[in-house]
Amino acid sequence: MSNDIVEIPFHNDMLIAHQSEDGDVFVALRPICNSMGIDFSGQLQKMKRQPWATVGELHTVGADGKIRDMTAINRKTLTMWLATIDTSRLKDEQARRNVIVYQQEAAEALDRYFNEGGAIRVSDSDSDADIMARAVLVAQKTIERKNEQIQAQSDRIRELEPKALFADAVAASDGTCLVGELAKMLRQNGLDIGQNRLFRLLRDDGFLGKSGANTNVPTQKAMELGLFRIKETAVTHSDGHVTISRTPKVTGKGQRYFINRYGLNHDA
Repeated sequence: MSNDIVEIPFHNDMLIAHQSEDGDVFVALRPICNSMGIDFSGQLQKMKRQPWATVGELHTVGADGKIRDMTAINRKTLTMWLATIDTSRLKDEQARRNVIVYQQEAAEALDRYFNEGGAIRVSDSDSDADIMARAVLVAQKTIERKNEQIQAQSDRIRELEPKALFADAVAASDGTCLVGELAKMLRQNGLDIGQNRLFRLLRDDGFLGKSGANTNVPTQKAMELGLFRIKETAVTHSDGHVTISRTPKVTGKGQRYFINRYGLNHDA
């Protein structure tokens, strides 16, 4: 880790920190714990259990010229850690007051960030121009974030609109259609299939019978689901005998069901 020294402001005081080669800022944990009168080991174990915590080591040179390793946390971890400390356990009264004020500010900043789009940190040394510049940056980031959300929602609406329009049209109609017409609807919804292949698919999936007189006749399951109606037609043959031809007709509910099953939601 680099020996570049930086300072982190904290309530009219400065915390000495070191900047790593990648730009991250780390502070030694033990001196902060000692100054507040809390147990270093306990706080270190607490942070090691947190997914937001980054714990590392600082290599410092003491007054005697010897290199010492010190447990350190980065600035983001410091920010979260200070906001989660139990202030009733702080022995130093001034440190306790400072941390209480900090936690109140942290709660306010988080509330503004999540509910208003951003928070602006202001110090006594800031000029009106400084404050305004920060406000503009926060506003720009908020607008960019909102625009991204709006664009994502618009894309989702465009994706779902054809399906929604079709579903509404079918739901409003009691009309039935032939399996060949359903195949055309499925092609319009992304499944490359013709009438014969659709008959085979419906048989394989248990919606139409597979053999004998029940071939292509809706199964009991399909009828109970209300997916088909059966059109029966009397056919008179040349020798005079009459047979009944049964044609499956897909109901409005069935059309919507199969579009959802095989169309837009089907990996053809």
